[in-house]
Amino acid sequence: MTDSQEQILAAARHEVTELLTQKVRPEFVFHNLDHTEAVAEASSQMADYYNLNDEDRYVLMLSAWFHDTGYTSGKAEGHEEVSVQIATQFLTSHNVPEIIIQRVGSCIRSTHMPQSPISNVEKILCDADLQHLATDDFKAMSQLLKQERENLLGQKISKKDWRKGNIKFLEEHKYFTEYGQERLEPKKHENLIAVAKKKNEKQEVEEHSDAFPYVFETNKKDEKSLQKSTERGIQTMFRITSGNHLRLSSMSDNKAHIMISVNSIIISIVISVLFGKFSVSSTSREFIVPACVLLLVCLASMTFSILATRPSVSGGRFTEEDIRNKKTNLLFFGNFFRMELEDYQRAMNQMMNDGEYLYDSMIKDVYYLGIVLAKKYRYLRISYTIFMWGLIVAVFAFAITAFIVSGHSTVTTVPTIDY
Repeated sequence: MTDSQEQILAAARHEVTELLTQKVRPEFVFHNLDHTEAVAEASSQMADYYNLNDEDRYVLMLSAWFHDTGYTSGKAEGHEEVSVQIATQFLTSHNVPEIIIQRVGSCIRSTHMPQSPISNVEKILCDADLQHLATDDFKAMSQLLKQERENLLGQKISKKDWRKGNIKFLEEHKYFTEYGQERLEPKKHENLIAVAKKKNEKQEVEEHSDAFPYVFETNKKDEKSLQKSTERGIQTMFRITSGNHLRLSSMSDNKAHIMISVNSIIISIVISVLFGKFSVSSTSREFIVPACVLLLVCLASMTFSILATRPSVSGGRFTEEDIRNKKTNLLFFGNFFRMELEDYQRAMNQMMNDGEYLYDSMIKDVYYLGIVLAKKYRYLRISYTIFMWGLIVAVFAFAITAFIVSGHSTVTTVPTIDY
């Protein structure tokens, strides 16, 4: 690709990253930046496989980055059209030729379910969008998608119903490209076996075994492979969940910093400008009450913003008894920062040799990250509420005081007549 195309593609990647990290609701635990990055990576691999020319690769990568930006609207329905609008606006602002913009829009629209690709580039994007069906992380991805659907529906989906839905989808889905059919389809069939592991679901799949004659040739090697796949899926789930929590924590810190900065500026202006006039003008002294109200509001709002970002660290030590009883989470620095390196290494080796202890520690880490997040957002909500209503009260107080002072000045300055 040309230098100009590389620059626009880099700008697009930056723009999409900002959109998906800042404007997509936390409920979308699957359709987020991680998914988009995976689609972009798969698209790049298939572009190399087919040795696409510069223009086709350019269209494909732009489409891969923008295809799910429509989730910033807060809805899954119709997100493709919103994605097209966002992509069109960005590409137009960067003077991208109209033919490229049209091709990108067509690629994004082709990912709408049921997928309907026409060109080779569209087929590659559609296969990349569903490449997770043929990965070792399929189980973890499926759980995230299930959680996302439950978040949007506001109700739980039973495991049985979800499993049946997955079986039906995996049976009916077909990859469009030769790359997908040769390299992705076999692994997708293995995942189909894993989904249908229970007898009743497996029987349901076996009714369609004529369509997949080699799917059911299972042996001990397949079972071991399935077990490893499950472990990788669990690890991926933990990694994605922790990443989501850390991104939410970063967002809360940014919001708190905004409140601290805004309130600091208001307090500085009130103290340096308004209070400086009180000693000069007796009329200005009438505004001391609303000024004090504004100061108190800003101080209270800033205090809760600071509380939201204030760090809290525990003792930093653990005992041998804690390790034996599996009570200490060694993944959190606050539990070991005062320990000697040898003691920490010994405890970590013991935890890594105990799968149950390791997973328990990861669960605790995710749980306590959630507790900290809840605390941060609770303080932030209080801070923003105080600032919003307090600012309204302060403005009304200033307006009422100005009205009273104005009326008083009118009464006391009646002209006199000399005889």
